[in-house]
Amino acid sequence: MKATAIAPSNIAFIKYWGRKDENLRLPENGSIAMNLSNLTTTTTIEFSQKYTKDEIIINGKTIKDESARAITQLDRVRTLAQINTHAKVISINNFSSSTGLSSSASGFAALTVASAKSAGLNLSEKELSILARQGSGSACRSIPDGFVQWMNGDTSETSFAKTIFNANHWNIVDVVALVSSSKKDISTSEGQTISGSSLFMDTRLKNIDNKIKKAIQYIKTKDFTAFGKLLEVEALELHAIMLTSWPSLIYWQNGTLIVMKAVKSWRNKGLETYFTINTGQDVHIICQEKNTKILVNKLKQLPEVKRVIINKPAKGARLTQNHLF
Repeated sequence: MKATAIAPSNIAFIKYWGRKDENLRLPENGSIAMNLSNLTTTTTIEFSQKYTKDEIIINGKTIKDESARAITQLDRVRTLAQINTHAKVISINNFSSSTGLSSSASGFAALTVASAKSAGLNLSEKELSILARQGSGSACRSIPDGFVQWMNGDTSETSFAKTIFNANHWNIVDVVALVSSSKKDISTSEGQTISGSSLFMDTRLKNIDNKIKKAIQYIKTKDFTAFGKLLEVEALELHAIMLTSWPSLIYWQNGTLIVMKAVKSWRNKGLETYFTINTGQDVHIICQEKNTKILVNKLKQLPEVKRVIINKPAKGARLTQNHLF
């Protein structure tokens, strides 16, 4: 049976870094994130006896490493469904991959939902989140709707994401400033494995649960100022861990720093916005909906900004009848 899923990328406000179990992709800490309306992956999959091998095409290309990870995820689905048929997979992102915009999150969430449906499985949201996590950790957060929490479980069954507030709870906006389309030299997955080499990692983990509690409270009460300060400090802390790991992870580019400094300058002049950055060079800027147009106009005046993408809180992964093949 052919099935197609659309899944959003997500931006983590309180981020996860490091894994306590590499095989199961169990994170060292829980996290808080928001699904994004205009960063999505669409994936169509069909398990059928007519295929003699798995065929994986992502954005029109067959990429060995990405295909291998996708096939491993298909194997997990085949095991659950007790089938041995091969599959054809066509997947398209509407944004650049491997630049720090969490393309693996939307990619593996869409792959998981579509493949489960195509294989005849009837999985709950929790089960889909657990399954997606095994393909890419942050993909578990792209399964539920809106604002989500990835639970810090010690087993596969207890490490999943759930909605803490629906997409319409708070009308904040995530404006992405793309400063480069070049791929990072060290993948997020590889970077996770060296997190413990930073001398500051233990201190981070001791304080992370308190930050998660604060983030939930600020989102609940819609305290934009407190929330913004928290997410910006959190982003800088995460990159401090990366910078002090060995080998060091320096994901920022010149444009990254220029946008960060611009946001701070605009804030000092009355435009209340805050930045956060994933494991890449592109910058997410969080603002209140009323300030979106002003912010976008300012970003477009920066020559380092190649493209601007406006995101609102979004629904999670879902099925569609608009197949890609």
